[in-house]
Amino acid sequence: MAGAWMTFVWAFVVGGIICAIGQVIMDVSKLTPGHVMVILVVAGAILDGLGLYDPLIRFAGAGATVPITSFGNALVHGALAEAERHGLIGIITGIFEVTSAGVSAAIVFAFLASVFARPKG
Repeated sequence: MAGAWMTFVWAFVVGGIICAIGQVIMDVSKLTPGHVMVILVVAGAILDGLGLYDPLIRFAGAGATVPITSFGNALVHGALAEAERHGLIGIITGIFEVTSAGVSAAIVFAFLASVFARPKG
């Protein structure tokens, strides 16, 4: 039972650290949230390219797969896997193959939110 609780603790700690890094970047610089998001995606891509993000996922679970850095990880993972199978064109197709479900879900849920939520303005 203690092992399961530690999984939750480490997921919370690692996810919190990733989010805190993004918040610190916004607080100490004049970068917009969009710029910080791009920095975190690129950081996740670089960490995956260096072979460091998968061990982080094994250690922290959802703490590493939920933050935006995981999107960069997914992009590189898909591109490298398809590049091995299909060469140069696989880089492009791999990016779309791995991320299409998440992007599609985001579009559908954003649409549904816009249908049911009426912003005050």
